[in-house]
Amino acid sequence: MKKEFIIDKITNKLSQNGTDKNKYLTLHSKAMPSIKVLSKIVAIVKELIFPGYFDNLALSPETLKYHIGVNLDKVYHLLVEQVDRGICFNCRQKEKSDCTECESKAQKVAEMLLLCLPEIKRKLSADVKAIYNGDPAAKSIGEIIYCYPSVKAMINYRIAHELYKLNIPLIPRIITEMAHSETGIDIHPGAEIGESFAIDHGSGVVIGETCEIGNYVKIYQGVTLGAKSFPLDENGNPIKGIRRHPMVNDNVVIYAQATILGRVVIGANSIIGANVWVTTDIAPDSKISK
Repeated sequence: MKKEFIIDKITNKLSQNGTDKNKYLTLHSKAMPSIKVLSKIVAIVKELIFPGYFDNLALSPETLKYHIGVNLDKVYHLLVEQVDRGICFNCRQKEKSDCTECESKAQKVAEMLLLCLPEIKRKLSADVKAIYNGDPAAKSIGEIIYCYPSVKAMINYRIAHELYKLNIPLIPRIITEMAHSETGIDIHPGAEIGESFAIDHGSGVVIGETCEIGNYVKIYQGVTLGAKSFPLDENGNPIKGIRRHPMVNDNVVIYAQATILGRVVIGANSIIGANVWVTTDIAPDSKISK
């Protein structure tokens, strides 16, 4: 059998649309979002939030304002293009043939994210301080910003969460999965995480989409805040949009490898011990060790 014949035959088979064409084709009017460009966007935002740590530049008070202004302009233009692609992808999934408002919406989203950056910086600064206060091995705030994987994961999460709240498809999940692949910390962009949140070590942490986490919460490596089995519709498909993950109230500590599943409430000031399996509500001020 000649190579040309084989190629022609396989080409025809791979080109057949079939019944699942809308699931597996990305034939919309724009390219898919670029992971490479989104990584660049996150890198620029990191430098805006913690200047001098990640850009290999020596900054001074005299040059800082210029540095921030230039990077804000860069991130705006890069973000508009990527958000536009994400919106267009979702339009295709909904079988719309055209979406002339995508670019205008992308511009507004980029503007809104820039407006959120001071608040994102405030929250991340509180996260870093919480990690520092809870880790006797940490020698300085700067060491935590520059070295700790939990900070990388939280930077990506806090950016992605703002885009998630703006109902931007695909992009928030890409951003959190980039951190997941680098750190082993899996935080869904839809999770609601309060202030001064600390992850110690971090590898294997899973925080599901509908988790609600209060302020001053600390978790260790391997902690899962997940869902139990979920209901199916009459066609056997998972029912979407159900709040199925834990609610963790203020000042809770969850030690390594603990697994908390379902829409349970962990009361304030509680301590959940290592390797514990929790599927029921925990009263405030509890200590659970088995």
